[in-house]
Amino acid sequence: MTSVPSTLPRPTTSRRGRVAVASTGLVAVSTAVLLAGLTGTAQAATAVPLGAAQGFAVLAGGGITNTGATTVSGDIGSFATTSIDGGITLDPGTDHGGDTVTQDAKTALTAALVAAADAGPKTPVTAGLLGGQLLSPGVYNSGSDLDLTGVLTLDGGGSYDSVFVLQAGSSLTTATSSTVVLTGGAQACNVFWQVGDAATLGSYSTFVGTLLADQEAITLGTGATVEGRVLASVAAVTLDDNTISLPEPCRTGSVAPVVDAPPTTTPPTATPTATPPPLAGATSGAPAPTPTAAGTPSSTASAPGPERGTGDSGRTTFGQVGRVPVGSVDTGDGSTS
Repeated sequence: MTSVPSTLPRPTTSRRGRVAVASTGLVAVSTAVLLAGLTGTAQAATAVPLGAAQGFAVLAGGGITNTGATTVSGDIGSFATTSIDGGITLDPGTDHGGDTVTQDAKTALTAALVAAADAGPKTPVTAGLLGGQLLSPGVYNSGSDLDLTGVLTLDGGGSYDSVFVLQAGSSLTTATSSTVVLTGGAQACNVFWQVGDAATLGSYSTFVGTLLADQEAITLGTGATVEGRVLASVAAVTLDDNTISLPEPCRTGSVAPVVDAPPTTTPPTATPTATPPPLAGATSGAPAPTPTAAGTPSSTASAPGPERGTGDSGRTTFGQVGRVPVGSVDTGDGSTS
């Protein structure tokens, strides 16, 4: 059998290099696209539009009942059942009862419930348990119940635009003293809870976000606080000595990094050393001159000379010099002139 030489050109070294580079580039692009897709999934949630319900802190379809001293910062209203108990302090806010403002808000609430239920892509919540979890922005779904015991932390990842949507196919229950904590730029205005049936917030719990209940009531335990809204489409809202406030207006953009200031150190203050008084008789520096004791003033007159004997018995003679007073002249014979 005769071998037929190939007519196709063999790749040169440079062509092989270009092929390798092209393949590497294709892999890099594919990886980048995949990572971009994952990042997009994490940030896919968008804020639920509330429309005319935006200014309502409490909105119900079956009336609002209250026990104790409840304070609400925002509007309240109920329709079709328009009954609202007393004892609610609006600071500030307006009780719209069942007026047209409330009716428009109820229509907007119906649309918001649909938008919240349709939000995705959805990340399943294992067994519906939220306690002790740290969640990044996105949509979290439980086909049945959502239960919160302890602390749930929502981390915005450094972005004020981060949005969280938590969906419960059935009910939402938070335990006594449970807490929702926001960090990393997460904001109450961008947290939404969509509940198919009833929602119950435990006594003295701290809840954050807009709570939208579709078919059943929303009940707040004694002393529970809410930064957000409690909006029940069909049933009643029950309050008990609660504090409810609309969320602060949303900020946008990235969270500015926190720069720790260098510690300020204060130099130690030197304590002055007291100089003790000099001890008696102590000298410092040059030796002090020795004081001279005052003596007897000296006289220009010579002291009398010693007595000298002449050798004669019983006779005493004095030296002439010793006997000459000042200013006298000795004559040589014992007399003076």
